[in-house]
This record gives sequence, C-alpha cells and structure tokens, in this order.
Amino acid sequence: MVAGLDQVFREEWGRVLATLVRFLGDFDLAEEAAQEAFAIAADRWQREGIPSNPRAWLMTTARNRATDRIRRGQILTAKLDLLAAADRSEVPMNTPVFPDERLELIFTCCHPALAVEAQVALTLRTVAGLSTDEIARAFLVPEPTMAQRLVRAKRKIKAAGIPFRVPPPHLVRERLDAALAVVYLIFNEGYGGRDELAAEAIWLGRALTELLPDDPETRGLLAMMLLHDSRREARFASGELVRLADQDRSRWNTAQIAAGRAQLDRALALGGRGPYVLQAAIASLHTEVPCDWAEIGALYRELGKQTGSAVVELNRAIAVAETEGPEAALRIVDGLGLDDFRYLHSTKADLLRRLGRTTEARDAYRRARQLCEDGAERRFLERRLTELARATDSNLRRSGATASHD
Repeated sequence: MVAGLDQVFREEWGRVLATLVRFLGDFDLAEEAAQEAFAIAADRWQREGIPSNPRAWLMTTARNRATDRIRRGQILTAKLDLLAAADRSEVPMNTPVFPDERLELIFTCCHPALAVEAQVALTLRTVAGLSTDEIARAFLVPEPTMAQRLVRAKRKIKAAGIPFRVPPPHLVRERLDAALAVVYLIFNEGYGGRDELAAEAIWLGRALTELLPDDPETRGLLAMMLLHDSRREARFASGELVRLADQDRSRWNTAQIAAGRAQLDRALALGGRGPYVLQAAIASLHTEVPCDWAEIGALYRELGKQTGSAVVELNRAIAVAETEGPEAALRIVDGLGLDDFRYLHSTKADLLRRLGRTTEARDAYRRARQLCEDGAERRFLERRLTELARATDSNLRRSGATASHD
C-alpha cells in the first residue's frame, strides 16, 4: 500500500498543485490546500484503500480545504467563484496545441513576466514536486537563498495579478527556454538515482519534439537525455556507483543510444549549435570507444562560451586531464570557485590523487563527502578515501622496509 501511495503522490502532486495555482492565482494558498489534501489521503487511504480516481478525490479535497481557508480569511468572494468554476471544469482545455496536460502545465507556469530563473524554480516546485532543497541544489545556491527567491516570485505574482493561463500557440516560443530548463533539471535530479523523474523528463522531451518538431534545441535536449539514460543500468552495480571508465558497456542500451544519435542528427540538420545540441554531441562522444577527449574538450569550450557556466568549465577540465594531464586540469579547477559544489571537490580530489598529492586529495574527498547526502555517491567517496589510506599505508611499509634494508 505504501508503494502505491508513493506512486500516486508522485504522479498527481504536480497536476493537483498546478491546477489549484491556476484557479486561485495564489501559490501559497494552493500549496497549503494541496499539502492538506495529500496528508488526509495518506491517512484515509491507508485504511480505506486508494480510490478508483485518486486525482478527482485529491482535487475535490484540496478545493474544499482551499474554500475553508478562503472563508476563514475573509478573502474576496471572487476566488470562491473560481473554485466553483473548477468544479465544473477541472482543467480547461482551451487550446489543442499541447500533446499532454503535463507539458501544458509547464508552459502555463513559465510565465514571461517572471525572470526565467524564477519561472524554472516555481515550475520545478509545481509540476515536478521538488522540494526547496532539491531546487536549490539544481541552481547551486543555499536552500535559504532559494526559499527567498520562491517567496519573492510568489509575491510578485500576487501583487501584479499575473494570470496563470495556457498560452496561445503563437506565444509558446517565448516560454520555451524556461520549459526546456525545467525538463533538463528534472532529468538531472532523476539521473542521480530517481529513475521515475528521469523517465518523466524523457517523456516530456518527446512531447516537446511533437509540439515543436523543427526546433533543434528541443531535439538536442531529448538526444542528450536519451544518450545519458542509455547508461543507467551500468551506472550502478549492487547499489554502488560505477565511473564511466569502469562501466560494463554490455549493459548500455544500444537502442536508446541509436535513438539519441538520430535525434542529434536531426538537430544538427536543422542547424542546431545551441547548448543542448552541444551537450548531446558530448554525450554521444562519451558512448564511443575510445572517447575522443580532444573533441569533447573543444565542445565544452564552445559550450562554456555560450553559457558562461563554471560547471561547464569543470567538465572541460576533466577532458583536459585526459589530453594534457591532471596538472593542466587542476589549474582550471582551482580558478572556478564553486566551493559548495561537491563535484568540484571530487574532481579536484581525483586530479590530486593522480598527481600523488595524497594529503590534499584526502582533504578534497572529505569536503566532497561533507557536501554529499547519504547514498551511492557518498559511499563512492568513502571508498576513495579508504583506497587512499591503504595506498598511504602500503607506501609507508615499503619505505620502512627500504630504510631497514639500507
């Protein structure tokens, strides 16, 4: 029963919350009503079983809770009229352009009156159901900072009376950058082990290509996700993280690789050379044996020029380590900042380990571990620390034996 509840909650949270936001025009009220409805469901469904139409049950309960809050707070009766309209038509389908309501909700929440970063953060919260902490990690900022950004965005929506409506077809493209960013970040969150989120992102990517078949960046995003996800079964062995170089390539999904490359070819044929197309090209090179690290580094350099991203530079450093050596890569890493980004410290630790600078490598691995939550990544870092300790002990024993012999 618990597994069934978790699945229903994952599937329905975004739809219920986004629908409430659209009708109420108030994120805080919508979130409170949705949270209460899901809490009631968690208690009642354990005893009575999951209803045949869980979404309708959740929407009815959430609307009732919102109605109670509105009445208690003596808010304008116009909002009660909106809730009444919701009873008559839960999700008004006023445009046929979207192939699925989940994609419709993304474009509804990505309102251009907000900064793109605020659009993406709110949509991740509304559609994907990510927590403030998860969204903060995606943006590489502290959780309190992201919480404040979300609060400010909600206040702006309320103060400006920004409407939440499905955009007409001719306005879809002005929301596309934010929509692509949302799908990209959902996939990134899922790539760390939440397979249901990765699958959801790929589904949304396919829906986007159906919606905008001639947009190269849309196809580039789908290609990138398919190519990375093709290695999902090989990324973990007995629950432990496996580095790319050590993966069992027989477990890679060759059909998915072919599908990803086909999407990439189509994006390139459409003249694509944007960030998602470049990332897809890099992902494609990672599936080749041997990897063309020089070309990967060149693509990361071009991607860095387009995005100005320190994370892109960190990835370029990994490619540089393979072509010019760890010392050259370390010079790049040391100039990036990103002190709260665990992958910077794990990358730096690996470079220092390869250079034989064991003490510094140990400190960097410890810093990465400190920033990492429990799970396969943390266990991987702990294994690296253990390996370093064993190597150090072995070297000391050999040194002692040599000194004794001399």
